[in-house]
Amino acid sequence: MKQKLLLFLFSFLFSLKSNAQCAMCRAVLESEEGQTTAEGVNDGIMYLMAIPYLLVAGIGFMIYWKFFRSKKEIK
Repeated sequence: MKQKLLLFLFSFLFSLKSNAQCAMCRAVLESEEGQTTAEGVNDGIMYLMAIPYLLVAGIGFMIYWKFFRSKKEIK
């Protein structure tokens, strides 16, 4: 269990540095002289991508917690 958690945390932190732009957005933003807008758009895309994963993980954890908690109370 500890190895799975460590792998999850490592992969989550590793994915924070990835580029998340489509080809068209990248072409338009790279033609700009300053890269601040491109970085802002990339950060926004990563933020919008992370929220659904966090919600699904939270719901999954709650279901997991309730399942094993009720299993212990029955015994």
